[in-house]
Amino acid sequence: MKLLVTGADGLLGSNIVRVALEEGYTVRVFVLPDSPSQTLRDLPVERIEGNLLDKAAVERAVSGCDYVIHAAANTNVWPSRGAIYRKVNEEGTRYVAEACRREGVKRMVYIGSAASFPSGTKQQPADESVPMADTGYGLDYIDSKRKAQEYLLAEAKEKGFPALIVCPTFMFGPYDSKPSGGAMIVGVVKRQAPGYPISGGKNFVHARDVAVAAVHALTKGRVGEMYIAGHENLSYKEVFEKIGRIAGVKPPTLPLPSFVLLGVGALGSFFGKLFGFQPKITLPMARVACDGQYFSSAKAVRELDMPQTPIEEAIEEAINWMKENGIL
Repeated sequence: MKLLVTGADGLLGSNIVRVALEEGYTVRVFVLPDSPSQTLRDLPVERIEGNLLDKAAVERAVSGCDYVIHAAANTNVWPSRGAIYRKVNEEGTRYVAEACRREGVKRMVYIGSAASFPSGTKQQPADESVPMADTGYGLDYIDSKRKAQEYLLAEAKEKGFPALIVCPTFMFGPYDSKPSGGAMIVGVVKRQAPGYPISGGKNFVHARDVAVAAVHALTKGRVGEMYIAGHENLSYKEVFEKIGRIAGVKPPTLPLPSFVLLGVGALGSFFGKLFGFQPKITLPMARVACDGQYFSSAKAVRELDMPQTPIEEAIEEAINWMKENGIL
């Protein structure tokens, strides 16, 4: 069976490709033109270059495929607002879905975002029964991902389009060349983080576990359903301590109140716009950091047979890979 993976050279995409190859799929990857794609080097995959906004390129990539995992997206958080997010994450997703429909693809798995859901607490983490909503962070990345998910759910419900959605939480793992989730590890290891948000936290997961859920979703799970793919709910203090212990460095110990983070974020956004640079922290990023983004992945574990690898292993594998590739 031939599988197309878009965004195949990102952290999650690189893990998806490896899991799919292990499970016997013939894999085609769709990557940006001239992308070095170092995380895919020496893998037995067919490479097609193109842009999500090029309908002809998307159709060429989907042609002849039985399944599609659409992981490509614009995940930048600066600038906080911009038309490019809607174009790539909404229009690009429509192009992929339309090509899948024309080609008669058996199932399309869309990689969404758990940030589309209002989060819960550690005691009562949120799950898929909570309706998606504008979380008020002011990030077009999150808003555009939510709208793409709403589009696919409507297509599945109203037109029988064979799509389902896997929504990762915050991922650690190898093959994080950007780095994305690994940027948090880099910040702790290089002692770039002065402290930790008192009130904030996230749900953390091994990227390979999400990849397994995505590949399993090609044949398991229910069309028109969403699956939050995560694992352990940790405060920032807790996850920084784990990173420090595994990396052998002292983690940040200064507790940062919300008003301090929000003030620093507001200044970052102001001066970033004024002088045209990307600040270390913006107001939307500060809002996210002050929030407790806690989720349950029981549905994905139950219906997609998603593994739950200890977060310590994900952190260690991420650190080792970044050391081997000159990031740390």
